[in-house]
Amino acid sequence: MASNSSTLSISSSSTLVDAKAPRHSAASSPQCVTLPSLPPPPVHSQNHAGKTTAYCRKFARNVMAMATGEAPAEVAVTELPEIVKTVQEAWEKVEDKYAVSSLAVAGAVALWGSTGLISAIDRLPLVPGVLELVGIGYTGWFAYKNLVYKPDREALTQKIKATYKDIIGSS
Repeated sequence: MASNSSTLSISSSSTLVDAKAPRHSAASSPQCVTLPSLPPPPVHSQNHAGKTTAYCRKFARNVMAMATGEAPAEVAVTELPEIVKTVQEAWEKVEDKYAVSSLAVAGAVALWGSTGLISAIDRLPLVPGVLELVGIGYTGWFAYKNLVYKPDREALTQKIKATYKDIIGSS
């Protein structure tokens, strides 16, 4: 009996590995894409430090001028928006500022609490859908009652104007 033994020789060349095509380096492969290198990090220039130093000097000058009672040279008078002026004038007219501040805080707390209540109701099953249907029904009824016919529209506009005058006051 003759033995047929086959020998496997391993060579150091990369021509055939596991009966596959020769491997190429990743850089020379047409399927491999290399990313461009990142630019060097920005060098902090002395210009930025100079701006900071100049700002600090100007700030120190203004502080010293205010401490001595002199007016700083570069005071810019900015014009406040009209709504801010109106609010300031209304606040100056208020006699009991403590009560108005307390009402504002109470209103903010009530708004926060009602938001929590509404979100709790919204999580209940079927309730949001029912409330949506009620809202759609009331909107349809209001439109039919007040907006379809001309005399009803005129009466609604008169009522709105009268309510506006009651709130704002006739001036």
